[in-house]
Amino acid sequence: MPFIEQEASLRYEMIEGEKVPIITPKVEVTLINLINGTEYMSDAEALADVQNKGTETKPEHVSRSVKIYVADLPLGTKTNL
Repeated sequence: MPFIEQEASLRYEMIEGEKVPIITPKVEVTLINLINGTEYMSDAEALADVQNKGTETKPEHVSRSVKIYVADLPLGTKTNL
């Protein structure tokens, strides 16, 4: 099951006299052991498995998939793309 590494947020900063939105996206991470299918609920849990002498898990056995959710933004006439 994926875990949320970073929550989405929105704040505004004044840049060159204009109020500019600063958007931080939601980041969802899935960590899976490619050898035995174990799914980890945190980076610390995966690291503990790698460091555990009782398992054969190596760093290269852990797959990290990251999904980033980008918010829709209304584009106005001042948008520079």
